[in-house]
Amino acid sequence: MVEPVIEIEVVYAAVDRQVLCTVCVPEGTTVRDAAQKSGIGAGFPELDMGECPLGIFGKVISDPQVRLIQAGDRIEIYRPLLADPKEVRRLRAAKAAEAKARNQ
Repeated sequence: MVEPVIEIEVVYAAVDRQVLCTVCVPEGTTVRDAAQKSGIGAGFPELDMGECPLGIFGKVISDPQVRLIQAGDRIEIYRPLLADPKEVRRLRAAKAAEAKARNQ
């Protein structure tokens, strides 16, 4: 008997290029397994496919090694953050307040 397969997309955006590929995987495949089967990791040696954060349509998946994919899902492979967004906003606000105080 033939195992049913589903079609999904896997995307990754590096600083200098983006990759989107369509992958057919067996039904019951996890998000992490589907990302690894996409082969995207081979083109980006800095990417740790076993540990990198993953999401589906912009929503981070907390347990990609357990969550099963569905037909039509777009798995997104995320890069690690270089700076904490909260810290960046705090510094930007402090800089703006300082500039405002100088102009008064």
